[in-house]
Amino acid sequence: MRWALVKVCLAVTAMVVVAFAVPLGLVVQEMASDRAFSNAERQAATIGPTLSITTDPTQLSKAVESTQMGAARRMAVHVPAIGDSPPVSIGEGRAGERAVAETRRMGRATTAKVSGGGSALLQPTALGSGDIAVVEVFVPESEVSNGVATAWLVLAGVGLALIVGSVAVADRLGARLVRPAERLADAAHQLGEGRLGARVPEAGPKELRSAAVAFNAMADQVVELLANERELAADLSHRLRTPLTVLRLNTASLGDGPAAEQTRAAVEQLEREVDTIIRTAREQRPATGLVGAGAGCDASEVIRDRMDFWSALAEDEGREVRLAGVDRTVRIPVARPELAAALDAMLGNVFRHTPEGTPFAVDVHDAGDAVIVLVSDAGPGISDPDAALRRGNDGGRDGSTGLGLDIVRRVAESTGGDVRLGRSVLGGTEVRVWIGLDGRSAGGPGGGRPGRGRRGNRRNRGRATP
Repeated sequence: MRWALVKVCLAVTAMVVVAFAVPLGLVVQEMASDRAFSNAERQAATIGPTLSITTDPTQLSKAVESTQMGAARRMAVHVPAIGDSPPVSIGEGRAGERAVAETRRMGRATTAKVSGGGSALLQPTALGSGDIAVVEVFVPESEVSNGVATAWLVLAGVGLALIVGSVAVADRLGARLVRPAERLADAAHQLGEGRLGARVPEAGPKELRSAAVAFNAMADQVVELLANERELAADLSHRLRTPLTVLRLNTASLGDGPAAEQTRAAVEQLEREVDTIIRTAREQRPATGLVGAGAGCDASEVIRDRMDFWSALAEDEGREVRLAGVDRTVRIPVARPELAAALDAMLGNVFRHTPEGTPFAVDVHDAGDAVIVLVSDAGPGISDPDAALRRGNDGGRDGSTGLGLDIVRRVAESTGGDVRLGRSVLGGTEVRVWIGLDGRSAGGPGGGRPGRGRRGNRRNRGRATP
């Protein structure tokens, strides 16, 4: 499209230049010729008064030599025979006798081509006797074309400048038209590859702005539809696994006996089925890429909401719970269902792998370019944090869906952050989640930020993660 516009503009400008420059050049050429012959006519007229007085060759020769053209040997006078006097030609004549006779017969000025280049102006002049003398002035080709070549060069330069300028303008206009279209196509490719954060700036011509608005609306709708699917998968993790955790804890208090064993076996079977469902949902879930505009949430509100859910179970088990930093709004670029699933995974680990009565805490810190969520407990800790993170990623054991800390890690890494396991101030495990706010808070090996707590790098005693 861009090159097509350039070609059209090039063709139109070239036609305009030809249509105006060529006639203008011809006009300049004609004006130069008229100027040369008009000057020759003025020079021929200067000898007229002398011819009206005398036809004496001597006097005529002096008169011719006194003129500019005569001094340059470019003027001649052809006097016809008068009475018994023979015809006389004064000066260097270049036109033939036939041209002179034809001018004398016609009684008006004529021009004749001269062999060797140039032209001769033949001007008839009446004599006192009534006869007609012819004054010949030679006009060289250099005078006829004087300034014509320069005029053609100037016109060609102006025409070329117009063509180059029009091509440059057309290219800029084409880029202005094509760039929004290219951005739209690129965003469509990104959306097709699953990067749902792709959006198109609503800029450019009116039609492309409308297309960008429609594309962004469509992408928002796709994000919303997939977010609903992801929310459903996340709900399976905290709506099914959480009650199962409660059931598992309650079955521990049933004691021994066939009924208790059957109940435990049923809970284990139900956990395996739920694990299968969650794994299937995870495998079928498409990559959603970047979080779209407006997909963030208030971390404090989500933490308070999930703690309302878990506090009932904590009260039943006699666990002391401490919340910090959730009394103010903390916006993060993470969808609410994703953050809720990550919190449920971390809190579920606390209830599953620490004894009853073990206290725990949830803290939120706003570090400016990142938000830090800490889940700490006073349990036995983790002996091999790297292995715990790997187990959270592969889901290769009974009772683990492979979501666990992998959910937490994916939430953090989607914002450029990371997850660290270490020793908490309560004596047990601390899960430190860095959520980037500007994409520069990425952690990982070699990517730690100054100011991170040293506790996040220590290795501790273990517990498994779902």
